Formats: sequence, C-alpha cells, structure tokens
Amino acid sequence: MSIPNLITLARLLSVPVIIWLVLSEQLVAALVLFILAGLSDAVDGFVAKRFDQRSVLGALLDPIADKTMLVSLFVTLGFAHHLPDWLVILVVFRDAMIVGGFLFWTALGQRIRWDPLVISKINTAAQICLIGVTLGRLAFAVDDYDLGLALTYVVGATTLLSGGAYLVRWARTLAGAEINP
Repeated sequence: MSIPNLITLARLLSVPVIIWLVLSEQLVAALVLFILAGLSDAVDGFVAKRFDQRSVLGALLDPIADKTMLVSLFVTLGFAHHLPDWLVILVVFRDAMIVGGFLFWTALGQRIRWDPLVISKINTAAQICLIGVTLGRLAFAVDDYDLGLALTYVVGATTLLSGGAYLVRWARTLAGAEINP
C-alpha cells in the first residue's frame, strides 16, 4: 500500500464523516473537511507522479473516492433541500450510467477508452465548485449573489453534455470508429 493509495483511502473514508457533519449541521467542519479532501486529491496525484508510485489500485481507487464524495454530497445536500432535486437526479443518473456502461463493456469482454473527456473534467470541476459554494453559503450564512444558482445550471448543462458525450463515444465504439486501447 503506497502513500498515494493511503491518502486516497483516507479521502474515501472521510466521505461518511462529511455526510454526518452536513446532516448534523456542523457545516464549517464539513466545508473544511471537504476542502482538505480536495487538497488530498491533488497531493496523492502529485506524490504518485513525482515519486513514481502510480499503481493499478490507485488508478481505480482515486476515481471511486472522487465519485463517492461528489455523489454522496449531492444526494445529502439534495436531501437537506440545499440543491434542487432535478440536479441531484441528473448527477446521480449520469454517474450510474457511466458505471453501468463500464460494467456492461467489461461483461462483454470489450476494451473501451475510459479516459475522462474534457467536458467530464469541466463537469467535475463545476460540481466541486457548486458543493464548495453551497457549503460555504450554509456554513457562514452569507449571500452568494446567485453564484450557487449559476453553478447549478452550469453543472446541469455540463452533466447533460458529458453524459451525451459518453453515449456518443460508446456508439462510435460499437460502430468500430473509436480506437480501443
């Protein structure tokens, strides 16, 4: 177990703590732990690359930790009525579709490109910003001047575009137009 994998595992294990903090309305602590988790994502990647500690486990564990954090927080903030239901459903459905697609292709024994699309990276960044702004607004009871609302629509749009882009990639793969690794 390498240092980057331990950092990623700690991030994954922080998810239930952050959820508990949000539900118990300890929002400053939830925001701080969310920020620390985000920083740990950058640190584990840096350490893995800098000290050549990349691993197959790390390549699987890192996106699992990221998606678990984001989806769990979207569901929790939606449940607490801090994010709109339609957005939570859209985000969860897109991620379930991607995981389902991965399982489908794996079950067929097919190789398919799983590197993230640019729009997917933009979507993830927007999701992180929305969660951070939402937790910050709640933690400090400040007006975000509709930044949260704007980010809500950005997340909605990029979620739709990202989900659609994966469907197009998979259709191209089925048609034999996409190069598999």
